[in-house]
Amino acid sequence: MPLATELDLPRLDHTQPELRGDGYRAAMTALRAGESWLAANPFGFTVLDREAGEFFLRTKDAVFPGLTIGELFGIDQGPLHEEITGNIINTNGPDHRRLRNLVNPALAPRRVERYRPAMRRFLERLLAELPANGRCEFIESFAKPYPSLVIAHLMGAPLDDAPRLHHFSAWIQRQFDAASLLAERALIEQAVADCYSYVDALIAARRSTPRDDLISDLIAAEDQGDRLTHHELRDLVLNILVGGVDTSQSQLAHAVRLLATHPEQWELLRSDPHGLAPAAVEEALRYEPITPFTARMTTAELEYRGVTFPAGSIVLVSAWHANRDGLAHDVFDLAAARAPSRVLTFGAGIHYCVGANLARAEMQEALAFLAERVDAIELDGEPEFGTPSGIYSLEKLPLRVSRAG
Repeated sequence: MPLATELDLPRLDHTQPELRGDGYRAAMTALRAGESWLAANPFGFTVLDREAGEFFLRTKDAVFPGLTIGELFGIDQGPLHEEITGNIINTNGPDHRRLRNLVNPALAPRRVERYRPAMRRFLERLLAELPANGRCEFIESFAKPYPSLVIAHLMGAPLDDAPRLHHFSAWIQRQFDAASLLAERALIEQAVADCYSYVDALIAARRSTPRDDLISDLIAAEDQGDRLTHHELRDLVLNILVGGVDTSQSQLAHAVRLLATHPEQWELLRSDPHGLAPAAVEEALRYEPITPFTARMTTAELEYRGVTFPAGSIVLVSAWHANRDGLAHDVFDLAAARAPSRVLTFGAGIHYCVGANLARAEMQEALAFLAERVDAIELDGEPEFGTPSGIYSLEKLPLRVSRAG
């Protein structure tokens, strides 16, 4: 069988600074038009269909390369090293299974339901704070504060601390971007240290005074007599914080951008806000995944579809392509009769996003709320896109929001 390194493959460099917005979509569409299920990237390979994506996300012979990235950048001590080694995404085997068994009940669908009333209160507050003429920069005014407030409430933190939690999330997420690690490592380290101190104080408060919140749930979590250690508990809280703010902000912003640029879909959502909000969320997750590339590193030689991947190969799973696999017409359509499928935006396998239920609930509440209370949303300028290297974000989304009534 040929080695993957010996193949003549199409190539996509997802780290190029100019690969954003229309240029990004054009490059991804061109790659989709080809006949290959495999492409090359600067670090290794990218798989382009759902079956291949699920194989590499689920195989026991591939892991998230966080520990290797830490070694390559010489991160061998300090707060960031502690966070990387304690991150659930870098934990595998029995240790990972044990942690998931303890954390999953706290973020199960039924537990997440209790946070929906607070989500609606935050949405009411943010809409009321928009200018009377409806002109706003949606990221700063709405998409950024909303998940930060939700996470603060979920953790039992003061709501006034929401901007601080956003700061922690935004900086700690940069550990997954090579350019940021090279240029801003000291700031990332400081954010981790400050976040640990903040979380330690919250944990101490909840041990003495339990509440109806996530940290209290995790303190009480037990599986066959096993409980979380303090270090495991604070790492899980940090993981949920880091993974639940910047990502939710970006996915909500893209969903609203898509609805603003597809007015017929906005009108459809307005016709049945609560009935169609789940479909709108799933379509946004499918059409514009904010985690377009998820990395794995092979821990042993792997053979797949007649190709040999040596141990140590970096393989990126393209959720953007996997989410379009088998679709003849790639359109943003809430009412499309699609065959049941699993989008890979939240990953797959044992490292499927632990906060997926929370993220879906946040987006459903936000889109249903806006569709009930807003007649029209229109672009009020050109959106400014981030790059797909890491979280595919929107940096600015100028909108004109026309309130109902």
